[in-house]
Order: sequence, then structure tokens, then C-alpha cells
Amino acid sequence: MSSNKTSLASTQDETFSRFRQIFWPIHNHELKKFLPMVLMMFCFLFNYTIMRDTKDTLIVTVAGAEAIPFLKFWGTLPLSIFFVLVYAKLSNVLKPTTLFYSMILPFFIFFSSFGFLIYPNLDAVCPTATAAVLERFVNEVMPVQTQVTLHKLITVFKVWPSALFYILSELWGSMGISLLFWQFANQITRSQEAKRFYAGFGQLGNLALVASGLTIIHFSDIRAHVPVGVDAWGETLKWLMGAISISCLIIVGSYYWMNQHVLTDPRLYNPAEIKSGGKSKTSKPKLSLKESFMVLVRSRYLGCIALLVLGYGISINLIEVVWKSQLGKQFPNANDYNTFMGYFSMATGFATFFLVTIGSNVIRRLGWLTAALSAPIMILVTGALFFLFVMNKNSLSDILPYSPLWLAVIIGAVQNILSKATKYSLFDPTKEMAYIPLDSESKVKGKAAIDVVGARLGKSGGGVILQVILMFGPIASNLPILLMFVGVIVFAWIVSVFSLNTRYQEKLREQEAEESTSAAEPLAEAQPA
Repeated sequence: MSSNKTSLASTQDETFSRFRQIFWPIHNHELKKFLPMVLMMFCFLFNYTIMRDTKDTLIVTVAGAEAIPFLKFWGTLPLSIFFVLVYAKLSNVLKPTTLFYSMILPFFIFFSSFGFLIYPNLDAVCPTATAAVLERFVNEVMPVQTQVTLHKLITVFKVWPSALFYILSELWGSMGISLLFWQFANQITRSQEAKRFYAGFGQLGNLALVASGLTIIHFSDIRAHVPVGVDAWGETLKWLMGAISISCLIIVGSYYWMNQHVLTDPRLYNPAEIKSGGKSKTSKPKLSLKESFMVLVRSRYLGCIALLVLGYGISINLIEVVWKSQLGKQFPNANDYNTFMGYFSMATGFATFFLVTIGSNVIRRLGWLTAALSAPIMILVTGALFFLFVMNKNSLSDILPYSPLWLAVIIGAVQNILSKATKYSLFDPTKEMAYIPLDSESKVKGKAAIDVVGARLGKSGGGVILQVILMFGPIASNLPILLMFVGVIVFAWIVSVFSLNTRYQEKLREQEAEESTSAAEPLAEAQPA
């Protein structure tokens, strides 16, 4: 009887007004499931924004933007592979809840320690003398062609705490947002719910960019308010790392509450209803990591998703390094740099909120393909305009009302804001929707390989391109070559979107056909002989 009442309530609440269809397509009984997920995404993004802006400040102001591609390739990529190995191993031996807590813990420990223990003792832990010896050795022994690469690696080694901060901040974006949050969302969300929920996750969760931007501005712009002789940047780091630690605790608390009160409610979660390619989550045995990668290699569907992630990672990395090189010249002071990044994050949050409002309707009204194409087209158009301005800024200096460097910083910021807002509002939801029709093993192991290793390979691929280019001269003299690389990569990304759309629609039709068959079987059995 109770199940009939639940079904009746859902049926009665099935339609929305036109206004609510656009802005709030959530049933009242679903708020218990929807709002905690929004809070989790808010905290994940709040942390990531603070980490992202602070990591750039730590590296660009002491090692230059050119150090970023070296960090991505020599630091982020190997550690990403290590995390995937650990995650895949633990996923076979730990319960999902224990696995979630185990992945959050290392980040919580490091970032809570950085502002209060590591940074105040930076002089004691940085190997300055050893780095000086290595630099002399490189200058005296190594060929000139390899000195640029080795000097950058030595610079990164000399500031290893900041380098580790950068690497773990990058991993938080992959392990935290892409893997832990979205995998949990995919596991507990029905396909019909995803069409309404996912855009809402992005719309409300990305308000974290505004909150984190305000937090960064408030705690970075404190130089005039600290006593003489006190390290203003050190004080800023204490407050920002404290905010990250509190946010991590909120994530853990929300996840615990979801498991206790939402996943035990049959109206909101029924494992038998969450199908994966027409099979229940327990229908496939667990695979080893090697077997999982073989599945990834052999699956054209997963291969297309991987190409999307690689395309975004490489293209945005190539553009961002050029922009951050301009930004570092404009703001050599760490507090000033971080204050600007706070305003940048605020603007990104507002733009994302606006685009997600549009994006949720793009997915529902224009379909998955149109939404998925928005990100590569946005990056291609805005990236080309930014590169063209930087290449010609000196020749335009006589007719520009402001400093060419300042305008390059602003145009690059606008390009990044639009690209990131499009990623958060359209790229991420469409990518995550593509996982839903897959079987459980492809979701867990395939998603880990794509979102962690694939994302890092994307950014590291951009790093390799930049490392090779730096061997032949500074970034500023090789901008046409970088623009060419961006164009080729985005073209391949667009081709992959069309290919994935064909396979995604096929899997949705298969899933709908199997669900219709499953629903018809009980009715057939109930008919009198």
C-alpha cells in the first residue's frame, strides 16, 4: 500500500510549470537527495578554486609561468598514476564509504598543515644550497639545449613545498570533483533524474566560485592591516588553508548523512533501479587494474570520452600558460596576484551561474550534442582572439587606451572565464551523462582512468608541447605555433563529440528498451492463465 502511495505522489508531482521547468525542475520529495549533493559539490569547488588560485600564485611568483608545464608533466602526471593505482586497489578491498573517506584524508592532512606548519618553516625545508650546486653543475656540464629544461626542474625542486601544493591542488580537481563527487552522483542518480539534477548541481554548486573568490579577496588583500614585519602572504595562507579544512569536514559530513538518510529511502534510491547498461551493479565481477585499462583501450565509447577530456586539458593548458605569463609580469607580488585571482574566480562563478541556467535548457531542449559542442567552440574562438591580441599587442600600443600588458591580462581573463564557465555548465554535465548508460565496471575503473590519468595526460600533453617549444625560445616568440596546436586539438575534440553522440544515443535506446521489457514482465506474469 505504501509503495502505491509513493508512486501516486510521484505521478501527481510529475509536471512542472513553465517557469519551474526552466529554473527549478526538482520535485519536493527529491530535495532531500538534491540539496546535500549540491552542498557537496559546492564544497568541492570552493576548495578547488582556493587551491587553484593559490597554487598559481605560489608557483608563478617564485618560479615563473614557464615552470607550470614542467610541474604538470614531471609531478602531476606520475602522482596521478599513483593515485589511480591506489584507488583501483582500494576499490577492490574497501567499502565505498571507507574508500571515499580514505581518498579525502590525504588532502585534508596536507592542506591543513601547509598554512600552519610547512609554509612558516619554508626556509628550513627548501634545499636552496643543493639547488645552487645543481645549477652550477648544469651550467658547466650539460649541453645548452637541455639547460632550459633542467634549470626549470631545479627551480621546481628548490621550492618543492609549493610544487607539492600545486600538484595536490591539480589532483583535487580530478580525484575530488571528477572522481569522488561525480562517481557518487552517477551511482545514486537515475537517468531521468540526471537530466534535471546535473545542471542544477552545476548551477548552484558553482556559486562556490563566487564564495571562494570573496574569501580569497578578503584574506589576500590584508597587507595594510598586518603589523610591520609580519609576512602578509603567510597570514593569508593560514586563513585560506583553514577555510579548505572546514570545507573538507563539511564534505565528509554531507556524504555520511547521504548514506544514512538518503540511500536508505526507497523513493530516492533503489539499487535495482539504477541500471548500468541494462545490468545491475553487481552483475559483473571486479577486474584488475590491467584488465580495466584493457577495457578502456578496447572500448570506443570510453575512448571517445577520453579524447574529450584530453582535448580540453591540452587546449586550455596551452592557452592558460600564455595568460599566466602575462599575469605574472603584471602582478609580481603574491598578495596582489592572489587578489586578482579572487576577482577572476568571482567573475567565473557569476558567468557559470548564468550559463548553467542557459545550459540546463540547452541540454533539455537542444540535446546532448549541441551542449557538448559548446565547450570546444568557445575555447577555439576565444583562444584564437587572445593569441592574436598578444601576438600584435606591441604594434597596437600607440592606439590602445591602456597598457598592452594590462589589456592582455584582461582579455586572457575573459577568455578563461568564458571557457571555464562553459566547461562547468555544459562540458562536465554532458560528460557525466555519457557515463550513466555504462556498466558498473566501466563507470568505476574506466572513469578513474579517464578522469584522473586522462585529465592529467591532457594537461601533461600540453606541458610536453610547451617544454619542446621552450627549447627553441621563449613562449612569446612561438605563439603562432601554439595557436596552430590549439586549432588541431580542438578539431579532434569536435570529431570525438560527434562520434560519442552516436554511441551515447544507441546506449540510451538500448537502456530504455530493456527497462520497458523489465517493466512489462511483472504485468505479463499477473495476467490470468
